[in-house]
Amino acid sequence: MNKKVIIITGFVVLKFVLQFLLIHPVYELHRDEFLHLDQGNHLAWGYISVPPLSSWVSYVIRLLGNGIFWVRFFPALFGAVTILLVCKTIEALKGSLFAIILGGSYALFSVLLRLNGLFHPNSMDVLCWTSVYYFVVRYIDNEKPKWLYFAAVAFAIGVLNKYNIVFLLVGLIPALMLTPQRKIFFRRDVYLALGAGLVLILPNLFWQYRHQFPVLWHMQELRTTQLVNVNRGDFPMGQFMLFPAGAFVIAAAFYALLFYAPFRKYRFFFWCYLFTIGLFFYFKAKSYYSIGLYPVYLAFGAVFLANIFERRWGWVLRFVSISLPVLLFLVMLKVAFPNKSPEEIVAHRDEYERYGLLRWEDGRSHTIPQDFADMLGWKELAHKTDSLYAALSLQGKTLVFCDGYWLTGAVNYYSRKGIRAISFDADYVNWIKLDTPYVNLIRVINPHHMRQEVEKLQPLFQRSFIVDSITSMYAREHGAGIAAFIEARVDLNGLVETERVKRDTCYKYR
Repeated sequence: MNKKVIIITGFVVLKFVLQFLLIHPVYELHRDEFLHLDQGNHLAWGYISVPPLSSWVSYVIRLLGNGIFWVRFFPALFGAVTILLVCKTIEALKGSLFAIILGGSYALFSVLLRLNGLFHPNSMDVLCWTSVYYFVVRYIDNEKPKWLYFAAVAFAIGVLNKYNIVFLLVGLIPALMLTPQRKIFFRRDVYLALGAGLVLILPNLFWQYRHQFPVLWHMQELRTTQLVNVNRGDFPMGQFMLFPAGAFVIAAAFYALLFYAPFRKYRFFFWCYLFTIGLFFYFKAKSYYSIGLYPVYLAFGAVFLANIFERRWGWVLRFVSISLPVLLFLVMLKVAFPNKSPEEIVAHRDEYERYGLLRWEDGRSHTIPQDFADMLGWKELAHKTDSLYAALSLQGKTLVFCDGYWLTGAVNYYSRKGIRAISFDADYVNWIKLDTPYVNLIRVINPHHMRQEVEKLQPLFQRSFIVDSITSMYAREHGAGIAAFIEARVDLNGLVETERVKRDTCYKYR
């Protein structure tokens, strides 16, 4: 193997090692992972919240045993391939061995270490953005039509993973039209490639049509519940924080795209960034939506800087530039990753407080970071629900109903009794199958309205009582209760189905 292959392989291997080492064994899966994992049990061409690709990966994880190793393996794989593509882009730009080391280092020691630690569509989203840009670079380099088709397939896969990638296309088209590369629109292969990509995403578009385009409802829901709280003024700083060590490499890429002669034919990438980031800014997007933009600019910047560093004092600049991402990683290693137990975090509270990591979305400071608290308490919840389920099932069919997709998914994932809990939240509203007459009900209830829910349901059953709750003091869902309702006085199946229809209609037409 030559040196380039060894270096690139080293980055890929190190990526996998770090992703597994940066999570302390005390932490379980994150609350946002459970819905995507449960989608693997309900394969379809679309869902209320996301397109279908993550469900296919979830199905593969199921076939592999559904263990946590495989849940964490796939986002790590997507991240490793992203780094590989950054290195291949540098090669395509005629970058040196040092350019590969430089670009690979800044791609490895970046926000991707956090992003690729969770199983959600964002890891594949970044990979698809990077793939499309890589194939565009290859096409501009040699104008072989195959790269257009590869780019179209990568874009289609991105659409089937997360609709966020549409921003890439909307930013790329006007950028191309502003430069001599507009000639691409006179090539027949461009439209054939776009047609091939459209064929790949048609099943999902048809699913959206059949279900009255839930994506539009979901976008409206995001605008009213989350994006409405996004401050546009925070967006620029949020972009800087995505790749803080690599900011000067990205800035160098922008300069090179404008003034560096070998990059003249790639100048549209400068305008592409402006158009795309402008769209994100206009729509008040969250900062992490734009992560997929940056890996290709790390490649451009690395090639340009490597050429600059060939001059006098180049060895000093090389050493400093390679040391910077490693040093910043070592600093962030203390607080940015779930690599310490909650007790260790509490013992070093001041360090986390200094970076504002203990402030949750409720605006208050807590004992550990919110993302870490979202990875605790789930096994306890599932095992306690299992025990109650085993006891009540002796008295008749028992339905397990949970508040929130995270509680429902956690019970389904960690249950040892094969429980298939249901919910009216997110996609679960479409997965309810009442194929047997239920007599008893187990309710897993959000701690904020435990009392009200119990009081509402008590008259409908012969007996009821609160059994247990999540007692893990560091869990975000601390206090989430488990209540038993025995011998229904009403048609429990009919009651659930009536409410399900109401919620389903709400999702479609709200």
